Amino acid sequence: MSTEPATETSMDEAVRQARIDLAATLRWADRLGLSEGICNHFSLLVPGQTDQFLLNPQGLHWSEIRASDLIIVDAAGNLLEGNHPAEPTAFFIHSRIHLGIPTARCVLHVHAPYTTALCCVDGPGLQWCSQNSLRYYGRVAYDGDYNGMALDNSEGDRICSQMGDADILFLAAHGVVVTSQTLAWAFDDLYYLERAAMNQVLAMSTGQPLKVIPDEICRATAAQIKTERQQSDLHLDAIRRILMKECPEFAD
Repeated sequence: MSTEPATETSMDEAVRQARIDLAATLRWADRLGLSEGICNHFSLLVPGQTDQFLLNPQGLHWSEIRASDLIIVDAAGNLLEGNHPAEPTAFFIHSRIHLGIPTARCVLHVHAPYTTALCCVDGPGLQWCSQNSLRYYGRVAYDGDYNGMALDNSEGDRICSQMGDADILFLAAHGVVVTSQTLAWAFDDLYYLERAAMNQVLAMSTGQPLKVIPDEICRATAAQIKTERQQSDLHLDAIRRILMKECPEFAD
């Protein structure tokens, strides 16, 4: 007996779950104050595909997005599924990173308050001054040139090139890009990145110098945190459970 129907059913369920999880993280990000109007975007490689991406559409607020609202676009920007268009800057930033970095199966871009604040200062960026910051030790890159809106492939490619071997990118005068192999890992990183930036900005506001942690401790702690990725999965599980109780329509 052929197993093809079961395989198709399994893949359909994987895509459905990806939609639910992406909608959950968008709604939760809004609750955390990480959204900005109807701007900024989360994208996720469609399960079973290499050049198709789930993306929140143009015109919908993150607090109202449902799983079925998410669109699917291909690498050329063509709308494959959905009733809303893709916002141009979302496509050019996200698609070029997805295509240029194989491990970037998930790409999150926000203008969150504290991480963006660190993008607006003429300084060294994220400092190793809190435990939250140490999970990003050796993982952060900086794009020091602001070139206006990302409205073409060349600007998307330029942004992608600035990442190098990093999976976190601070964009000058703009915001941050967080990438990872999974949505759960990327969202957990985004959450703690904003917390680390908040700790730093609040500490800087005291006028006292930051107490930077020695490199050897940074390396050791970053290695410890790297082994705790199950926490990232559990974080998303908890978010999904809360939303299923409070606003189950998000999964429609």
